[in-house]
Amino acid sequence: MTAWIVLPVSLSAFSITGIWIVYAMAVMNHHVCPVENWSYNVTCTEELPRPGFPKTCCTIQDIPLISKCGSFPPESCLFSLIGNVGAFMVVMVCLLRYAQLIEHSHRCWINTSALVSGCTNALGLVMVGNFQVDHAKSLHYVGAGVAFPAGLLFVCLQCVLTYRVAVTALDYWMAHFRVALTLGAMVSLVLSGIFFIHESFVLQHAAAICEWVFTVDILVFYGTFTYEFGTVTSETLMVGLQQSHHIGSGVLMGGRARGSTMGGATKGLKSPGGSSTSTHLNCTPESIAML
Repeated sequence: MTAWIVLPVSLSAFSITGIWIVYAMAVMNHHVCPVENWSYNVTCTEELPRPGFPKTCCTIQDIPLISKCGSFPPESCLFSLIGNVGAFMVVMVCLLRYAQLIEHSHRCWINTSALVSGCTNALGLVMVGNFQVDHAKSLHYVGAGVAFPAGLLFVCLQCVLTYRVAVTALDYWMAHFRVALTLGAMVSLVLSGIFFIHESFVLQHAAAICEWVFTVDILVFYGTFTYEFGTVTSETLMVGLQQSHHIGSGVLMGGRARGSTMGGATKGLKSPGGSSTSTHLNCTPESIAML
């Protein structure tokens, strides 16, 4: 077990706790209405703010969307911090997961696509966190339009990869759990988009709840990588870079040299299939000797 095991669960704990703190600050500062409030008015008369109490009269501008919660200071400062730090941690998780799968001899286009979608998700998070919806609406919506679909694509691809590398029963249970999280995220994102385009106060509020469910769902999914990151070492990322380098250099290598390189790399792999390949290569000289 290595220290990298802390990274995914730290991402989940830091981000989930942070956005709920932002929500609490926005409610107490009368910037949004509580999530349990379903009653909205077209207009509201000015009311004297009561410190420590939420608003009593709410309009459509007070719906507690995540972006709306982080629109005004002081909560906007914390919202930006969460977006930036969270995006960095997302990139680290994606890179380590990519390198780990390469280290386990699972180099494929799905793994590469997962890395790209994860980093795209992080880029969208940076835009969402730094361009508040009430001050830079276009850039904020571009960031959200990038972050949400990219995050959903990432978890879908990781579900496929989890099944591909699963060996034990616990591995398959983790794969099933991730599929459940992915289905929940997919349903909540679709419903959020459908509800958001309507002008009904109730549907707009439902869209906000679905957005919260989607975000927490994706963050919990990232936290599940703690299960695999117990085997990650400081050399994992280097192995991934070396394997990527072999793709380009393999074209210039001869068949015999390529075979020896693959044989040497196979010995260093941790995947279950590595031992069978090594056994096959070791048995070949014995067979020749018997002949």
